[in-house]
Amino acid sequence: MSDAQPVFTIRNVDFYYGAKKALSNIGMDILPNKVTALIGPSGCGKSTFLRCLNRMNDTINGTRVEGKILLGGEDIYAPEMDVVDLRQRVGMVFQKPNPFPQSVYDNVAFGPRVLGTVKGGSDLDGIVETSLRAAAVWDDVKDQLKQNALGFSLGQQQRICIARAIAVKPEVILFDESTSALDPVATGQIEDLIAELKKNYTIVIVTHNMQQAGRVSDFTGLFWLGELVEFSPTEEIFTRPKQELTEAYLTGKMG
Repeated sequence: MSDAQPVFTIRNVDFYYGAKKALSNIGMDILPNKVTALIGPSGCGKSTFLRCLNRMNDTINGTRVEGKILLGGEDIYAPEMDVVDLRQRVGMVFQKPNPFPQSVYDNVAFGPRVLGTVKGGSDLDGIVETSLRAAAVWDDVKDQLKQNALGFSLGQQQRICIARAIAVKPEVILFDESTSALDPVATGQIEDLIAELKKNYTIVIVTHNMQQAGRVSDFTGLFWLGELVEFSPTEEIFTRPKQELTEAYLTGKMG
């Protein structure tokens, strides 16, 4: 697909909730500075897979992963992997905006403060502004940085959450249906932002909206009953799918 070295190399990944197998033999390469979209019906495993990429599923008792997920060649499930470091490198934006109930400034400054990556207030001011600008929300909030982040619109809240993720300088940003709670205008703003962010970050999105996948992604994977049916460049999967199931899903005959 490309000469670029993958950011994530995923091979033969199975995932279990207790005895229940939720993912089976998942394999793909996620390339740098591209948007990879994961589509499929509800309950097909796409969000479960997304959460495997920064070990968010570790917070659920009884789960386990088999196979290999390599980030820059490092096995993220190796015993020596620092999970805090992993989640700094692989940030996540959730389905519903989840800013902390504190000021806009403190939301964005949270990660750098916890990680101790800033030396002084002026450095932190710069990170906050840069992150809010990168999330295309600086002009909305620059005069209200001390206002509670929950006082803004849902679209603005989501962009504040994106700024919070950017502030710790990740390599990858995961979006788990991050526009499903937003109106069409706010959704369009987030889609435009994703297109801009991929210049500096690798993006993986889960979406129920096939049109959104077609608009914003470079690669698309179709999940179905815990399996990866097809993974191809987006234009190819939407116009020349290799699998009958992919065509049936995209045309609405199934799913």
